[in-house]
Amino acid sequence: MITADYLLVGQGVAGSVLAWTLDQLGCRVWIVDAPDLPSASGAAAGIVNPLTGRKLVRTWLADDLFPFLHKFYQDVEAKRSASFFHPLPIYRPYRSLAEKADYEAFTAEPVVAKYVNQTVNDKYYSSVVNNPFGGLEVTQSGWVTISKFTSSIRAYFQEKKQFVSAQISTSDLTISQDQVDWNGLSFRKVIFCDGTHGRENSLFDWLPFNVVKGQVLTARVANYPVKNIVNQGVFILPVDDTTIRIGATYSWHDLDWKTSVEGRTFLETKVRDVLKIPYEIIGQSAGIRPATKDRRPFIGTHPGYASVGIFGGFGSKGVSLSPYLAHQFARFLLEGEDLDAEVNIQRCLSL
Repeated sequence: MITADYLLVGQGVAGSVLAWTLDQLGCRVWIVDAPDLPSASGAAAGIVNPLTGRKLVRTWLADDLFPFLHKFYQDVEAKRSASFFHPLPIYRPYRSLAEKADYEAFTAEPVVAKYVNQTVNDKYYSSVVNNPFGGLEVTQSGWVTISKFTSSIRAYFQEKKQFVSAQISTSDLTISQDQVDWNGLSFRKVIFCDGTHGRENSLFDWLPFNVVKGQVLTARVANYPVKNIVNQGVFILPVDDTTIRIGATYSWHDLDWKTSVEGRTFLETKVRDVLKIPYEIIGQSAGIRPATKDRRPFIGTHPGYASVGIFGGFGSKGVSLSPYLAHQFARFLLEGEDLDAEVNIQRCLSL
C-alpha cells in the first residue's frame, strides 16, 4: 500500500517550498530532514533581488519569478498566520558620478525600469550610509527570515504527522520504477532536496555541482534608522533597530562549514566604505551554497528511475527561484508538462 505520493529528503528552502507547493495541490507529502546536517539555508540572508552584481544584471526569469515569489510567500504567511517575508527596496549608493551616469542610462531601459524607483530620498540613508553621489533603489526586492519560514513549514507537516527527523542514505531506499520504499513506508516518488549534500548522493553525484562558500556577519548598532537593505559591494540587512547582517563572501576553496578570520576581515573592510556608524560584531556564520557550473538549478527525474527526482542546485538564489520552479516541477510531475530546458537535468545526461 502506498503511504504517500512524495517523500522529500531535505527541508531547507527548496524542500520547504516544494513540499508546500505539492501539498497545496492536493498531494500527500512526507518530509525527512536530518537534524544534525549543516544547511546553506541556516546561514543564508534570504535576500531576493531582481538586479544583482556591480553591473545590475537582471535575474534570470525575473519577470516571472518576482511577482510569483511575492504572492507565494504572502500566501504562506496568510495560511500559516506567520510573518517572515519582508518586501523592501534595496538601496545602491553610487560609487562615483561616472557610475551614476552609467546606471541612470541602464535603468532607463524599459525592461529594467520596472525594477527601479525613479524617485529616491537619498537623505533617508545619509545618516548611516556614505552616499555623496546619491543612489538608486531596486524594487520588487526584499528578504525572507529563512528560519521562520522553514520552521512554519516544518510545524505544518509535523501537525499532519508527515515529518520525520532522520538522515536518509540512498542505501536505505528500495527503489523500483513505480515506487520507493523506506522504513516500512511506500511512496510513489522520492525527491531529493538535499542542497550541497547532493554531491554525495550516489544517485545524482554525476551532476556538475560547483559549490561556493559564503560567510555573513551579524552586528549590533546603537540605532539603525534605515529599514531598507543597502548594497554596495556588501549588503547591509537591518534585522531590527539594533541588529544588522553584513554579507556575503564567495569562495570556491576551503569548502567547509567553518567561519574564518579572513572572511570577517574581508567583510569588515568592505563595509567600512559604506557604513558611517560604529558597530560591534556579535556573530558570524558560514554556509556552502549548492551552486552549479552553468548557474542553473537541477530539476527532474533520474534517467534510470522514474520514481526518483531532484529539486536543488539553486546556489545563492533559492529564495527567489524555488517558488516559481517548484510550481513548474509540480506541473511536470502531475500533468507531464515540460520543464524549462535550462533547469531540466536532462541537459547533463552526457556527463
